[in-house]
Amino acid sequence: MAEIATIRDEGLGNSSYLVDLGDGRGLAVDPARDPRPSLAAAARRGLRLAYSAETHLHADFVSGSRELAACGARVIAPAAAQLAFQHHGLGDGDQLDLGGLSLRALATPGHTPEHLAYLLTDGDPGGGRPLALFSGGSLLVGAVARTDLISPDRTEALARALWRSLRARILTLPDDLAVYPTHGAGSFCSAPTGAAPTTTIGREKATNRLLAAPDEDTFVSLLLGGLGSYPRYFLRLRETNRRGPRVYGANPPPLAPLPPQRVQELRAEGAELVDARPSAAFAAGHVPSALSIPLRDAFATWLGWLVEADRPLVFVLDAGQDRGDLVSQALKVGYEQLAGELAGGITAWEAAGLPVARLPLVGLDSLEAEGRRVLDVRQDAEFAAGHIPGAVHVELGALVGSNGDDAPPDGPLAVVCGHGERAMTAASLLARRGRRDLSVAAGGTEAWAAAGRPLEPEP
Repeated sequence: MAEIATIRDEGLGNSSYLVDLGDGRGLAVDPARDPRPSLAAAARRGLRLAYSAETHLHADFVSGSRELAACGARVIAPAAAQLAFQHHGLGDGDQLDLGGLSLRALATPGHTPEHLAYLLTDGDPGGGRPLALFSGGSLLVGAVARTDLISPDRTEALARALWRSLRARILTLPDDLAVYPTHGAGSFCSAPTGAAPTTTIGREKATNRLLAAPDEDTFVSLLLGGLGSYPRYFLRLRETNRRGPRVYGANPPPLAPLPPQRVQELRAEGAELVDARPSAAFAAGHVPSALSIPLRDAFATWLGWLVEADRPLVFVLDAGQDRGDLVSQALKVGYEQLAGELAGGITAWEAAGLPVARLPLVGLDSLEAEGRRVLDVRQDAEFAAGHIPGAVHVELGALVGSNGDDAPPDGPLAVVCGHGERAMTAASLLARRGRRDLSVAAGGTEAWAAAGRPLEPEP
């Protein structure tokens, strides 16, 4: 059995894989843009990355295959993807001889039109024993990937194609076959799933609610009925990946230090100022109209959801925060115009005599004592599962491009999410539109429930 290592991106909820081909060479499957995790995993095993395989044109992250190609890997991809850079295109049933192992392409349209799953076999390319299935966005752990990322008028047709792909190509494989999906728990390309990153054909037959659908129409109804919102950047990355992203190598560019005056100039020219400090630091003092997106695993998702890609970005950070992590997260969702960071942080801004805004954190007791209206900005499914009684609900992503009209119109307003990070982001959006008497509920709904207060589910 070939050794397969999982390389997990917790922020985007995705996995890429490294296959030891048994002869000192390695195969990467759906690698992320930053080549360092794949190269490090290969180096630990004494492997040279010979191949990098793409299952489809990704919408949720910039592919790393072109980065690995610059390191000597041969790119494998669906021929129907029509990549604009050098690659070896495969179609349905095509075999790639890996020297003792073989990779067979299985056309599995649905998540995307060009989608391929890859069946890894041993022995002869024409009839080896199945070892693993790299299912990309076809079969996931407890789910299947969404089909609404191309265009609204193709969503149902792709859902029907996915039903047929699963029945004809995936579920006919052996029950004990290991399945390695690209999208997993936390990915907006799929429904929420459990913690396990991998599964088997038999386990999915037995437990996957969508696979239990008795017919195509029921499957389509269940799948489309469970689709939620997704980040706006999904609509542009497929083309980025088709053209081929810029190659940065193992050393992405550092953030340039920018004095306060230069930050002011860039903002006047249209730059977005993103404050990546923790929520409490932003609350204590920030540049007026800055957008709060705390640096954490989910930073890339919310940057991609809330900020236009064609705007230069300036960041505010604390001294101890990881600049390299921020740059890597921005690049993996296609943000290239990283103008720099405020040199000296908010302390330098204040020292320059420039104005500072504040946005208070409030305790749970004050929500009840002061009669503040509550705005819950979590995802629909989170709100439905349980929320503070009386809360108004607007998803954080829905605040982009709106005037905040969905928020309660008058009086003190406390914004809440699961912990507080998304709530601070939402409050910063509302504040820049002129909303006053805002606060953020410290600890969010998790702290509310932990204190023994009831959460109210949707009927």
